Amino acid sequence: MRVEGFTAGAAEAGIKYSGRLDLGMVVSDRPAVTAAVFTRNLVKAAPVLDSMELLEKRRDFRALIVNSGNANACTGSRGLEDCASIRKEAARLAGCGMDQVLVSSTGVIGSFLPMERYFAGMEKAASALCEDGLDDVSRAILTTDTMPKTAFCNVVSPGCTVSMGAVAKGAGMIAPSMGPPQATMLCFVFCSAAVEPAFWQEILQEAVDVSFNRITVDGDMSTNDSVIAMASAASGNTPEDGSGPLAGPLREAMSSILQDLARLIVRDGEGATKCVQVRVTGARNTHDAELAARAIANSSLVKTAFFGQDPNWGRILAAAGHSGASFDPDSASIFIDSCQIVARGMPLGQGAEAEAARNMRKEDFSVTIDLGAGPGFFEMLTCDLTDEYVHINADYRT
Repeated sequence: MRVEGFTAGAAEAGIKYSGRLDLGMVVSDRPAVTAAVFTRNLVKAAPVLDSMELLEKRRDFRALIVNSGNANACTGSRGLEDCASIRKEAARLAGCGMDQVLVSSTGVIGSFLPMERYFAGMEKAASALCEDGLDDVSRAILTTDTMPKTAFCNVVSPGCTVSMGAVAKGAGMIAPSMGPPQATMLCFVFCSAAVEPAFWQEILQEAVDVSFNRITVDGDMSTNDSVIAMASAASGNTPEDGSGPLAGPLREAMSSILQDLARLIVRDGEGATKCVQVRVTGARNTHDAELAARAIANSSLVKTAFFGQDPNWGRILAAAGHSGASFDPDSASIFIDSCQIVARGMPLGQGAEAEAARNMRKEDFSVTIDLGAGPGFFEMLTCDLTDEYVHINADYRT
């Protein structure tokens, strides 16, 4: 994958793992307009705090450094000092100021970074910088993921072609809630367009809201969740401020790429065998629909029923009932794909459940609950909860 204006490289630094890439570096050949959103978790990792502070002061950056295996979270003042040291060394390697470097991390919480190995890895990553290096970076950021996650598209406008590519990681500790700068989900977007900072931040937040903020694997929000988007201006277009010919295409491309990556994250959920679209319709309003959708998508009882291919509608209805959404249970209807199993609060019998169970044998299916209370609608993407998830997380630090 290649995005004009950027070079990238990765290295084996031995931060936690051996014999695999675990440190990535991306450099823009000129200051790149940068937007970002971060976890709303009260407990934020040092790289998140460091990046948030930098982004309050400027929106043009030259380099990004990311590692896997160690989250640099809950590491106090030393964690922040290590971020500064990393930025200083990365600035030397990239030929820019240390305040033009962003740092990101994912992995085990509560351990200090092995800085000697980190610096050695940065030297290797810098020497590996090339136009096709983003694919290596996509592998360097993985933890319990079973596959790299990338997306790419070209945006064509009169007199201009813009490239946009992204890498992401995430398989567990996935229930992102990210807003403006204020095992983990990370995403880095690179684009060759020239953009105005306010427009770039706006379309990133919009895209995150309909993608990463609507997925869950296990209901746990990470300390390190970050989405960072850099635009190099290498395409040479007039900077897009939201009113020009590239505004719509860039907005659509950002949304499409992030939604593709969000689905890949859920599909790769730790131990997951199912990818399930949870739809709530007929809610009193959008807020109630979201409450019910998140409760269903995060319910351990519902998710284990998905794994067992059991159309246990009582668990779905109960999750909606304790979500805080206001509705009459006697007005609710439930569907597995197109198969209705509950009508106005009453089950439709064994035949309907048998058909629904057959639908649940598929890797992808949907669950829809119509609350019968109004026009509210909301969707979430989730996965099943399996015994393999328990094994992965019981052994995560060893």
